[in-house]
Amino acid sequence: MDEKDIMTDITQGRTSVISKYHRNIDESGTKDSSDCSPAERLIQAPLSPERSDAVYSHTSSRDSGWHIWSGWWSEEVKGHTESGHLPAPSESSGRDSDRQEHEDETQENVLNEETQNMEKDEDKREPIKELKLYKIASELLQTERAYVTRLHLLDQVFCAGLTEEAGKGTFPVEVVKSIFSNVGSIHTFHSQFLLPDLEKRMSQWDSTPRIGDILAQLAPFLRMYAEYVKNFDSAMDLLKQWMERSAQFNAIIQDIQSQEACGNLTLQHHMLEPVQRVPRYEMLLKDYLKKLPEDDPDRSQAEKSLNIISMAATHSNTAIRKMENLKKLMEIYEMLGGEEDIVNPSNELIKEGQILKLAARNTSSMERYLFLFNNMLLYCVPKFSLVGQRFTVRTRVGIKGMKVLETSNDDYPHTFQVSGKERTLELQASSDQDKEDWIKAFQKTIEIFQQKNESFKSASKEVVDEVSKEELGKRAPRWIRDNEVTMCMKCKEPFNPLTRRRHHCRACGYVVCYKCSDYKASLRYDGNKLNKVCKDCFFILTGRVDTEEPVSGKKRGILEIEAAQVSGNSFLCGFLQYSTDRTKPCQRLWCVVPQHDALVLYLYGAPQDVKAQCTIPLLGYQVEDVQRSVDHPPTSFRLRQSKSVHYFTADTEEVKLRWLGVISKAVIGEMPECQTPDDGDFANVCHEDMPDGT
Repeated sequence: MDEKDIMTDITQGRTSVISKYHRNIDESGTKDSSDCSPAERLIQAPLSPERSDAVYSHTSSRDSGWHIWSGWWSEEVKGHTESGHLPAPSESSGRDSDRQEHEDETQENVLNEETQNMEKDEDKREPIKELKLYKIASELLQTERAYVTRLHLLDQVFCAGLTEEAGKGTFPVEVVKSIFSNVGSIHTFHSQFLLPDLEKRMSQWDSTPRIGDILAQLAPFLRMYAEYVKNFDSAMDLLKQWMERSAQFNAIIQDIQSQEACGNLTLQHHMLEPVQRVPRYEMLLKDYLKKLPEDDPDRSQAEKSLNIISMAATHSNTAIRKMENLKKLMEIYEMLGGEEDIVNPSNELIKEGQILKLAARNTSSMERYLFLFNNMLLYCVPKFSLVGQRFTVRTRVGIKGMKVLETSNDDYPHTFQVSGKERTLELQASSDQDKEDWIKAFQKTIEIFQQKNESFKSASKEVVDEVSKEELGKRAPRWIRDNEVTMCMKCKEPFNPLTRRRHHCRACGYVVCYKCSDYKASLRYDGNKLNKVCKDCFFILTGRVDTEEPVSGKKRGILEIEAAQVSGNSFLCGFLQYSTDRTKPCQRLWCVVPQHDALVLYLYGAPQDVKAQCTIPLLGYQVEDVQRSVDHPPTSFRLRQSKSVHYFTADTEEVKLRWLGVISKAVIGEMPECQTPDDGDFANVCHEDMPDGT
């Protein structure tokens, strides 16, 4: 055999090896991406056409599948050697330059052929990618079907069964609503919108191979999960409590759990499914984007939907953090013996810990405990008790006007000073690091508080024209009109025409009840004559100390947020006619969507009330523009969630559209645009259609 025949056999052998190698890759191309073989991973790596038999050796032998390649190559080499087609090493060592040039030319032809084969295999990668995308979309559809089945079980079996029994008076129906939260709205969204759209798309996959556009359109509604997640822990506690308290309640749940549809799983297990669903979407979508080509038309929509779903997960996490914050506040409330009203969603614990207080007279140190919140500092004395109350609040210092200074004391190291309007404290930390941590916590809290107050529009200053303490009794106040409030602005008790009538404090102008106005003080602006004043103004004007117990004997609740305060810093506020039943007359209420709690609608009797009548958590509700009818004027709209319906009627179409613009954002968890009028307009809104006061 001459040299030309030998080189021809070599070329054919190497080409045969590469062909077998690619055939093996094609056969394994339909495997799951999570179980990719070395050959699959290799075909997806960038290939260099300049290489010959070393094309696949640029990675490690373990990752590149070299053991497979080397096996095939060895078999080919062995076959050629047995047939005598390969020359011995000693023969090749004595080739002259002409033969070397011939070999180089032959090898170049082999490389060109290999390169052409590789270019052909590029076309084989596209079907593999499409198959993987189809598999991810199919998994999304299959899991969505299973999830809707689980939601149906929660909403139409467990919740419906317990609600039916509660209608008989066995246990309160409010218990069932509190346990299942907005699961009805979640079930409706997935069964009537998301699942049908996914099923339709998968049936048309050959012509429309994409899912990003569907998710981008429907993903904003996933923000309703924040309400469910926020309620989850309390729902679990309430479920356990009533299963132990009510035999009939427990019997219904046990009966449903024994059915085949439950799969031997408890109600608690099924209720955990919605908590885990949003992260599941996020994971599948990330995997989908990894397999999606950069130039695919569905990429922009898929990325948009991933961003929205990630935000939905963030909203759920925010709800969880708020829930944990309220839990912590409740724990502190119990440690303080219930003496301090701190269980309020607006309160946030910043830092707590033991510290020493330096006495002013003899500089001795005393053990104390601090609770630093975003709006106040509680300075506490420890109580030696293993159960119940552990601390007694000695002083509450407001963050407003607070200053913190680093001090030096030769006898007592690590000291600093906290100065507030109520009291100045010289404190000693346990170490330099502890001192630095406390000072940083105070400084950051003060800075954030000041930033919020710079942008805060105080309605009491613009509308009430509140008299300062320095001017109290020296300048006549503007009286708040009787119909601007429905309750005493001091004790917060509702007015009535018989036992609790309205009175005005001649010093500050507030509307108060007879108990809170049963004081008299001389006012300079009225020739130092004695005038009826409220309790607070009496002690300011006379310089006396209030040693009596609070008149109402009640602690401040979550609803006790002044309407004027939230109205001045709101997305929208104004009067609306409100009702929960269209057969009953509507009530004209002052409605506010505050900026500090953008997902809640506060309902007040009047714009100067110091306590809300009720609140509506907007997240998860459906806002509907009611069609014109005899019972529904054209300016009506309603909020609906499961069986809960709230009807509203605005004064004009323009006002209705402004409310719809704000609420439609809030119900899906988005931040609305501020539509509160400027200061001058705000005063006009507050006094709109109001007669002069007394």
